[in-house]
Amino acid sequence: MPVHPNLPKENILYQRDQYALGGPGRWYWDYRDNVAFSYFHQEHKNIIDLGCGEGIALEKLERSFPEKKIMGVDLEIENIEICRENGLTAIYADVCELPIYSGSFDACLCIDMLEHLKDPAQSVREIVRILKPGGRLVAVVPHDRNFFLARLACLMFKEAFYDVGHQRQWRPNDLANLLTSQGMTVKARRNLPFILWQTSLHHLIVADKNEL
Repeated sequence: MPVHPNLPKENILYQRDQYALGGPGRWYWDYRDNVAFSYFHQEHKNIIDLGCGEGIALEKLERSFPEKKIMGVDLEIENIEICRENGLTAIYADVCELPIYSGSFDACLCIDMLEHLKDPAQSVREIVRILKPGGRLVAVVPHDRNFFLARLACLMFKEAFYDVGHQRQWRPNDLANLLTSQGMTVKARRNLPFILWQTSLHHLIVADKNEL
């Protein structure tokens, strides 16, 4: 869920432009998304992508699971417009106050979203509310320091110093504790692309809503 700073349009780093560059960045982007998608199964018939951004993961979800109902949510109007221009179903909403009936979804995807929030506990409560009992959350959070160093090493100076509006750096145990405290059971945890968090770019966590 990128936050577009108050910059001239030509200085904004758009996700689809970055993805179109290809190379190692796109390879890793696809790898991360494919790992996240692998935790969705046949029983997850409808999936909501919270903080869907410009719809890259949303588009991949639709291709990977054509039989499922897929919907995106984002707080950036421009992101919603980009999604709809690409034929994707997305709505404008705050993830801390979702205009969605309780128990509506089997699964939820949050990639690079939770670190943007001032009140992540409220967003997790909303996720739990809209999930059916036993519903699944797949969340991925970045390791900002390692991203910064990797971009410097690749001479991507604009990307390294770009303000994407992160409110906090999640540590894996802190995220697991938050999900557990809000009525979820952690099913899987994984650092990407390496085993250790200290050397990885993302942490992935899978949690299911506790049955009633």
